[in-house]
Amino acid sequence: MLNERILFIDAEALVIDKPAGLPVDTPRRGGDSVVGRLNELKQGFQRPPTPMHRLDQDTSGCLLLARSPKARSLLQKAFETRKVEKYYLAVVDGAIEQDHGVIELALGKKSSEKAGWRMVPDPKGDKAVTNWRKVSERDGRTLVEFRPVTGRTHQLRVHAREAFGRGIVGDRVYGVPGGPMLLHASRLVVPREKKATIDVSAPLPEYFGDWGSEA
Repeated sequence: MLNERILFIDAEALVIDKPAGLPVDTPRRGGDSVVGRLNELKQGFQRPPTPMHRLDQDTSGCLLLARSPKARSLLQKAFETRKVEKYYLAVVDGAIEQDHGVIELALGKKSSEKAGWRMVPDPKGDKAVTNWRKVSERDGRTLVEFRPVTGRTHQLRVHAREAFGRGIVGDRVYGVPGGPMLLHASRLVVPREKKATIDVSAPLPEYFGDWGSEA
């Protein structure tokens, strides 16, 4: 039940810890989704909340929802003016020498009948910028904190592969297949004009193993 995964709630907004494997939007082929379960998150309100952004199906962590049309408008403004800060933790397959950096790599969508679609580096694509810092390293892998400046589809997954050469552990499309994808929306900061800033964190899922003690 999603109501058991609420990290923050007030009259305007709520934040849940979205489980990996659950898409935000209902898939075209049908099936379970956050949108399909919004009634679980009414919490005494007549109308269900509205997701304000997206997380990939296999990405876990902080997902913000607006609880009214007025709140949706205010929160949307915060996203559009890039005042919302999103933090992600990911395990990258490879040792990284630098301690921090910025990835600037425009992305475009590429489709093929055989492989379907994916995002690829494209100088003519949409601008995509990600700040990152190394958290810890062991066994030839690195725990990295990503802070995206832009919010392109699959941005962190492509940027990780292009910047570090290997990509995220468990990412079947852009990284290293095998096991769950080790990408987690760990923290969300949302400034608000008339209410206290939302600043909430979601703990690393158990399948991150020992990395959880190093985050």
